[in-house]
Amino acid sequence: MSQPPEPVTSADLAPLRDQIDALDKQLLQLLNQRARVAEQVGEIKKREGSPFFRPDRVAQVLQKIQDLNPGPLHGSHVAAIWREIMSACLALEAPQRVAVLGPQGTFCEQAAIEFFGSAVQLNYCANFDEVFHATAAGAAQFGVVGMENSSEGVVARSLDLFLRSPVHVVGEVSLLVRHNLMRMSNSTEGIEVVLAHPQALAQCQAWLTQHLPHAERRAVSSNAEGARLAATNPAWAGIASERAANQFGLHIVAPAIQDEAHNRTRFAVICLPQTMATPPASGKDCTSLVVSVPNRPGAVHDLLVPLKTHGVSMTRFESRPAKSGQWEYFFYIDIQGHTSQAHVAQALAELQSLCAFYKVLGSYPVSA
Repeated sequence: MSQPPEPVTSADLAPLRDQIDALDKQLLQLLNQRARVAEQVGEIKKREGSPFFRPDRVAQVLQKIQDLNPGPLHGSHVAAIWREIMSACLALEAPQRVAVLGPQGTFCEQAAIEFFGSAVQLNYCANFDEVFHATAAGAAQFGVVGMENSSEGVVARSLDLFLRSPVHVVGEVSLLVRHNLMRMSNSTEGIEVVLAHPQALAQCQAWLTQHLPHAERRAVSSNAEGARLAATNPAWAGIASERAANQFGLHIVAPAIQDEAHNRTRFAVICLPQTMATPPASGKDCTSLVVSVPNRPGAVHDLLVPLKTHGVSMTRFESRPAKSGQWEYFFYIDIQGHTSQAHVAQALAELQSLCAFYKVLGSYPVSA
């Protein structure tokens, strides 16, 4: 019969902790050595006038690190560590300013950190209009805006803003969104008002109807703003992220109240073309465009023919009123592929010839 293992004692832990301390010292030295090389890279980029932030380069490094990873660390955990290392090194080269929907604690903030790392400088805006304006005016080098939700569809305001903004899309983040009900006291009793962004209220409507049927649902500019307001009145509750609850000192009285268990929101990373040109093809890309066609029979059908002819798959097709008073519409289209690929370029050239208005919003790697 085998003997049970000897219990681990503090005497056994001491040498292991010494090893960890020694390894930490080596890691710190290597990280600073890497940072010094990154500073040299930054000087070369500055002289050449080339962009400091290259999302395609970040993706390549993260993929290479995961391929080399021998374990036991999980590949996604290694990627998260390296993203933070690269973010900190980039901050030494040239701090990146990114406009996001505020205040602190929004899912938009979370998406920005997931894309750029936590060393990024965030510029908090009251709404997506301000995010677009800050990015277009140069107050921020990049912006992050919501594009669509898996259960509630597109963020209409973002689509409208793309029409008249000079920015383009250079990346995306697909974020698993968990909505939590939070308030000052640790109970759902006595809640009179629930505050959140209109999209969040819609994504939680079945839960709210069942559990808080008499509470007023009040739309605010962001979920984090709802959490901030909930921290000012004991009869109010907000729907927001766990990050927002921590930020405003609130109790999460009901976690994950979204109606769809796998609720995801897609965020677009935007910038001026002179800040960053279209990223090169990665092999797994999306091209977004907005078009309008003459108001005649079969015009919308004709838009789809070039895509079929050249074997291009369409992944999204949304219509928005042109607000011209003539019952005209803009169509927002996502297709698989990159504008540098021959079959995509040929399809878009033919499609453009059919359009009264045509604008490519961006060609960029899809979120993992």
